Amino acid sequence: MPRPIAVATPRPTAAQITYGSCTVILSTLAMLLLSQTSSGLGIVVIALSALVLGVLVAMTVPVPKPARAAAAPTAPAAPVTAVAPSSVAPTASIAHVAEQRVPVQRETVAAAIAPEPWRESA
Repeated sequence: MPRPIAVATPRPTAAQITYGSCTVILSTLAMLLLSQTSSGLGIVVIALSALVLGVLVAMTVPVPKPARAAAAPTAPAAPVTAVAPSSVAPTASIAHVAEQRVPVQRETVAAAIAPEPWRESA
């Protein structure tokens, strides 16, 4: 007999449980107060409809996306090279010139848009 394939269902988040529970409690209370029913059948119908409404609210709460697995550290990439044409002879091989990285002092956004301090002249 083949085993049934198990499908993992996501667990409800705290927000889903909270919103669903609050919806059930508040909607039950509101419907009981507004309908002013006293029969057992009316109370059961109101309780079941509030439960269905709570499940619908809990299902529509946005679920956070699962975090991606951290990428495995990779070896540093080979340096990018620029190709310079050979001007000596057409049969000479093309020379590869390594790219140079020039350090640049960067300025933060806050420092770039902040006004200079105002100084009073004496």
